Amino acid sequence: MIKDVPVLAITPGEPAGIGPECTIRLAHEHPELRLLAVADQGILESAAKSLGIDMDISPWKPGEPVTSGRLSCFQQDLAQSAVPGQLNPANAPYVVNTIKSAVRLVRSGQAGALVTGPVHKGVINDGGIAFSGHTELLAELGGIKKVVMMLAAGDLRVALVTTHLPLRDVADAITFENVQQTLQITHHELVNRFGIDKPVIQVLGLNPHAGEGGHLGTEDDQIIAKVIQSCRDKNIDAIGPVPADTAFTRSRLAKCDAVVAMYHDQGLPVLKHASFGTAVSITLGLPFIRTSVDHGTALDIA
Repeated sequence: MIKDVPVLAITPGEPAGIGPECTIRLAHEHPELRLLAVADQGILESAAKSLGIDMDISPWKPGEPVTSGRLSCFQQDLAQSAVPGQLNPANAPYVVNTIKSAVRLVRSGQAGALVTGPVHKGVINDGGIAFSGHTELLAELGGIKKVVMMLAAGDLRVALVTTHLPLRDVADAITFENVQQTLQITHHELVNRFGIDKPVIQVLGLNPHAGEGGHLGTEDDQIIAKVIQSCRDKNIDAIGPVPADTAFTRSRLAKCDAVVAMYHDQGLPVLKHASFGTAVSITLGLPFIRTSVDHGTALDIA
C-alpha cells in the first residue's frame, strides 16, 4: 500500500442512479486507493454484478482499518429495495443519512476527505426532507455560515456567489456581504488548498454588459464593484466586474486563476460545455475537503 494514502469516504448518492456504479468502477480501476463507501452494501453488490465486476466489498465498522485493494462499506440501510432508474421517495432519508454519517467520519478523523455521488434533489424533497443541495447541507453539518461552490476542470475554476436559487431571487441575494465573503473564501482556498501564492480572481457582473454603467441594473456598480475595491484594499487581486459574455474568452481566462460568477447558470454552463464528465465540484470554506462529480444521477443509463 502506498504510504500516507488518505481514506476517502464516499457517498454514492441516489441509489437508483449512476452513483453506485461510479463507486464500483472507481474501486475497480484504482485498487491503490483506500475507499470507504457509506452506503447499503446490497446496492453496491448489485451494481458490481450488473457491471460484471468481481469486487471485494467488505463490511466496516468505526475504528477498523481501511485498506487498499478492496471497497470497505459502512452499512447504511435502504428503506426499500432500489431499482435502477426508478426514484423512490421512501429512500430519501437514506440518502441524507449517508451524507451525515460520512461527514461524521471525516470530522472524527476516520476519513481524510469526503467524495459525494450525485443526488436527486426533487425526490429528497418529495420524501418530506427540505433539501436544496449538498453545498447547503454540508455548510450546516460543518457549522459554517457561508461556503462556496466551485467547479474545477484543470486550470478552469468557477466559483458561485449563489447556488441553488430560483432566478427571480438571485438579484436580492447579491449583497455586499455575500459577494465579499465569496471572494474572501475563494481567495483563501486558492492559496491554501490549491497552492497558488497570489491568485487572480475574475469577478463577473450580474447584469448584461456588467450593468452598462447603471443603465441595465445597479448591482454591478453599487455592490459588485465596491466589493472588488474593498477586496483589493485587502490584497485580494480581484478583477471586474467583467461582462459574463466575454469573461470566458481565452485571453481573459489566461490572466486569472478563477472566475466568480453571480449565479449557477451564469458560470457553470460554460465550464460543463468545456469539460463535462471530467470536472470536479468542490465545496470551499469547509473544515474538511469535499469533492463531487459534475453530473447528475443519470437515471436513463443507470
